[in-house]
Amino acid sequence: MSEQQENTQQKPGLVSMVVSVLAAFLGVQTEKNRQRDFQHGNPKAYIIIGVILTILFVLGLVGVVNLVMANLA
Repeated sequence: MSEQQENTQQKPGLVSMVVSVLAAFLGVQTEKNRQRDFQHGNPKAYIIIGVILTILFVLGLVGVVNLVMANLA
C-alpha cells in the first residue's frame, strides 16, 4: 500500500472527530487517536465541533435547570 493510501485511510471522518472531541471533554482520549487527530485532522473542524458541543452542553444544562426550577415553583 502506498503512503498516500495509508494517509487517506487514517484521515478521521465526522463521526470519528465528534467521538474524539467527546473523549477529550472527558479526558479519556487514547494516544493512538490523539496522534491520528494531530497528524491527519483539520484543526478548524475540531474547533468548530468543540464549540458546537460546548454550546449544546450549556443549553442542555440551562434546560435541566429551568425544568427543575419550574417543578419547584
